[in-house]
Amino acid sequence: MVHAQFDPTAREMLAATAVEAKIAKNLTWQQIADTAGLSVAFVTAAVLGQHPLPAESAAAVAELLGLDDRAATLLQTIPTRGSIPGGVPTDPTIYRFYEMLQVYGTTLKALVHEQFGDGIISAINFKLDVKKVADPEGGERAVITLDGKYLPTKPF
Repeated sequence: MVHAQFDPTAREMLAATAVEAKIAKNLTWQQIADTAGLSVAFVTAAVLGQHPLPAESAAAVAELLGLDDRAATLLQTIPTRGSIPGGVPTDPTIYRFYEMLQVYGTTLKALVHEQFGDGIISAINFKLDVKKVADPEGGERAVITLDGKYLPTKPF
């Protein structure tokens, strides 16, 4: 049976425990995702409390991390989503995404509406990918792909 989690602190505490286990076992998010049989972005978000895992994936992740059956069950609950408490984020990496949306949010909105019409890009029917590529000018660049299904607004 599917259950919803209404106490965000339950998933936050599980996320902290899971990350401690990940560090102690010297695992990568990709190794955890491979164990779950799902994408690295989805599994990372799930372990950090933003998605439920399917039962088999939750059991496999819990076993890999040395977590108990209660944790495996909690990994399957639909969480209260949102990982950034009120106000402007203070973590520099998260803040840069906030800054990108502050600068380019209206541009993204204008381009999406011009190309698709009135509607939204789903964060539920969604894929995320992060890649590191060489910068021709030296160093490295981050290529982040946000791939969401377009959902048109429907008059009623």
